[in-house]
Amino acid sequence: MSDYKARIQIDPAIMAGKPVIRGTRIPVDRILAELGHGVGETELLVMYPRLTAEDIRAAQLYAAAILSNQEVLAH
Repeated sequence: MSDYKARIQIDPAIMAGKPVIRGTRIPVDRILAELGHGVGETELLVMYPRLTAEDIRAAQLYAAAILSNQEVLAH
């Protein structure tokens, strides 16, 4: 399993500081919302060609860490 911290970026200059996939302007919440609406991984990868399967998993792991209050990326 890859380290999700290496794939998630929080920068006030990018998308007003929303967590995004590093090197893109794809917000983590967009990925999670699409998954929640039933969009599958394959479809997400077509919708966002710069996205990888590892990025999708990183978004899920980041959300789980935030919700569990175990670990939070520094801003």
